[in-house]
Amino acid sequence: MAFNTLEDAAKFYKDYAKTTGFSIRVRSMNKKGNEIKNQLITCSRTNSTAGLNCPTRIYIHILKDVGVWIISKVVLNHSHSCCPNQAEMLKQHRKLSMSVRRTIQHNEEAGIRPRKTYQSFVAAAGGYRELNFLEKDMRNYITREVQNISEQDDAKGFGKYLLRMKKKNQNFFFELEIEDNQSIKLGFWADTRSIAAFESISEMFFHSTPPTIQTGKLNGYKGHI
Repeated sequence: MAFNTLEDAAKFYKDYAKTTGFSIRVRSMNKKGNEIKNQLITCSRTNSTAGLNCPTRIYIHILKDVGVWIISKVVLNHSHSCCPNQAEMLKQHRKLSMSVRRTIQHNEEAGIRPRKTYQSFVAAAGGYRELNFLEKDMRNYITREVQNISEQDDAKGFGKYLLRMKKKNQNFFFELEIEDNQSIKLGFWADTRSIAAFESISEMFFHSTPPTIQTGKLNGYKGHI
């Protein structure tokens, strides 16, 4: 079997692993300069310290004269049982579809808690086992998206992002001050969740303090959520 690229060969084996019920890892590769000559891909449970040392693997190398990649050696026997019916829940094979990502983005902007969002996916799918991702996958996606905005967007782009959030959710509040050099001097935002939590805490505080303090004025106080 021949492949046009190394990536095509690796994807073929990854798809096979998902069908069979295991995950894979790239163990080693030989290079000549910047060019890869061959690659070893094994079962992810090949770690001898775990007592499994699974021998399943393939060797891929390039035929330079024709410029294609071939699988030159295959070991199919596992030292453990495989679970084809649960393969989608292995970390390597779990994924969030585009529609799931859009729903997560929408719910996050609307201030809906991640736990509630995940439960809605579970209910729609008909149970936990019908989903091909975990709640932590969803939370990791949310974290990566926030970090991506904070780390990769410049001040102007981040301002546009906050405006989009405000447009989608009128309860979303933000303040943004930009320095002359276009860096962010001050950034503050609060979604529906944060505002509700603040109001709840404020109500508890003012109900539990003496009347003299409740009616007193606080000058120079600036609150942050």
